[in-house]
Amino acid sequence: MPGDGGATGRAMWVCAVLAAFPFLAAAAEAEAAGRYRAVFNFGDSLVDAGNLVTEGIPDYLATARLPYGQTYFGYPTGRCSDGLLVVDFIAQEFGLPLLPPSKAKNASFAQGANFAITGATALDTDFFQKRGLGKTVWNSGSLFTQIQWLRDLKPSLCSSAQECKEFFAKCLFIVGEFGGNDYNAPLFAGKDLKEAYKLMPHVIQGISDGVEQLIAEGAKDLIVPGVMPSGCFPVYLTMYTDPKEGHGSRTGCLKRFNTFSWVHNAMLKRALEKLREKHPGVRIIYGDYFTPIIQFILQPKKFGFYKQSPRACCGAPGGPYNFNLTAKCGEPGASACADPKTHWSWDGIHLTEAAYRHIARGWLHGPFGDQPIVQSS
Repeated sequence: MPGDGGATGRAMWVCAVLAAFPFLAAAAEAEAAGRYRAVFNFGDSLVDAGNLVTEGIPDYLATARLPYGQTYFGYPTGRCSDGLLVVDFIAQEFGLPLLPPSKAKNASFAQGANFAITGATALDTDFFQKRGLGKTVWNSGSLFTQIQWLRDLKPSLCSSAQECKEFFAKCLFIVGEFGGNDYNAPLFAGKDLKEAYKLMPHVIQGISDGVEQLIAEGAKDLIVPGVMPSGCFPVYLTMYTDPKEGHGSRTGCLKRFNTFSWVHNAMLKRALEKLREKHPGVRIIYGDYFTPIIQFILQPKKFGFYKQSPRACCGAPGGPYNFNLTAKCGEPGASACADPKTHWSWDGIHLTEAAYRHIARGWLHGPFGDQPIVQSS
């Protein structure tokens, strides 16, 4: 019958189109399964998948040498860990490939891109230069710079403003963590924590403004992570050794630095609540890095970690935390522990793949966030 022939012809035409454009087939499959069509990630070294090394590996960059990458890839990828990151586990959860770094050549970004780059800050370089902190901030791509990279990529993703909005509405946006490097600018310049507190309102506003820019682009689902408990990290524990420093009786962490991180996170949550009120049709999730790390220390056996004080897996002797500022992971004199999955701290600054896996699971399904990314039907 003519009608049957027409239907068959249309079906064959659709199949031919999907075969010719595999990313359309993947998008159709993702939509049918209720998954995100793509994930777009922004941030710093906690989620950089290699943007800093796409133009070649600088001689000074220890994170681009083994043992970085040893657990999952068997070679360094530019990730500041022994293997996968939170964003990698999230992409896998939705059946997506590991997000390629946005600066990668000949990569397909149809199912997402990772704009994060090591050293990134929430605020632009000018902000720090005006405050005499230009030499201590290593800003290779602030949040606003990364959002511009997304805009530059748009022509390869969609062909009109409306099409882009419709596409982004079916994607997940991970915005951070941002703030850690902003605060390191005064701290690594030898200034007191009070100077970092002065930056906090600016950092929170910068993150909030960045989220609004992504919403204006069409984002409907965003997760915005807070900062980690900085007082628990070997780099800070090694730098601040004054006996007067207060340490938590159970965690061994620097109390005033953890209080600082907690205040940032509390302010960020309030800012996100205001954004939710302003954009009721947008889902904005707070992603918690702080709570899981405290749990890793207080309940190590629950997560498969050794019961010990905060201690880096990869580092060099020189103190109780296996962290040496003159022989950091990847540098001469440093080595990795026998089994990274027994540690939550990889190099004294970043986390192990095992720790990232636990955090990703907590963001996806609970309880590490104010709501899980994956909603039960």
